[in-house]
Amino acid sequence: MNTGLKKTARFLQIALITVLMCHSAVYAEKQEDKDIVVPDTSLIDIPTAGILDYYGFLIKTRFFNEGGVVGSLNFGVMERLNLGASMHVEQFIGSSSDIKMVRPEIQVKFRFFDGGYYTPALALGYNGQGCFYDKNQKKYMEKGRGLFVVGSKEFGMPNLVFHGGLNVSDFDDNYIFGFIGMNYTLEDQVSFIFEYDNFFHSNDPSRVNIGTRFYITPYFQLDLALREVGKDSFFSNGAKRKSERIVQMSYVTSF
Repeated sequence: MNTGLKKTARFLQIALITVLMCHSAVYAEKQEDKDIVVPDTSLIDIPTAGILDYYGFLIKTRFFNEGGVVGSLNFGVMERLNLGASMHVEQFIGSSSDIKMVRPEIQVKFRFFDGGYYTPALALGYNGQGCFYDKNQKKYMEKGRGLFVVGSKEFGMPNLVFHGGLNVSDFDDNYIFGFIGMNYTLEDQVSFIFEYDNFFHSNDPSRVNIGTRFYITPYFQLDLALREVGKDSFFSNGAKRKSERIVQMSYVTSF
């Protein structure tokens, strides 16, 4: 078996084991909670105005191309305030011994308005986690969200929720970027996601992401997504920029 197939097999094995472990843990929750659906705090890349409840605890793991993993922890430290951190690890899955751990990044989100009949819920936050880290330049080729404000509102039909906002990724140039997204949840079992991210500035190209979120249990979600649909270009460091498939798992509990 060649190296590529070995990495793929190992990736699938770890993903399956993680799914089964999380599923076993959440299956033990009380039967009366079976109709609960935990609010989505993010879609694929973009944030939403949803937050964890006070004492809520979110564990999220993303698997992406070439054996990379991003793990994150988020806590509901106050009634409207979430704090968290993430770690980007390259070539974690597979036979390579050249594992690269990137510095931890922080996440903060404060929901300052719950919305009304005509107005969206609003949240202000910060997320430093980027993608495609270049160790020579010591920066992400796709910058983190940075400082952002986001609104979320159900509109048009039940369970169809729109999200949109503005963000400043880099305080050196102070460019303001925009992002929009939507998700439609079918019978609290599966959600279909669309995102148009990072627009307004052509020197840092926009991207389209699509995906499906499966609510395996009220507390465990599995995402299958395609980032940067149709992308075929290069980053500023000469690295290839192309579409990538990701698998993302989220488990919510309380502490």
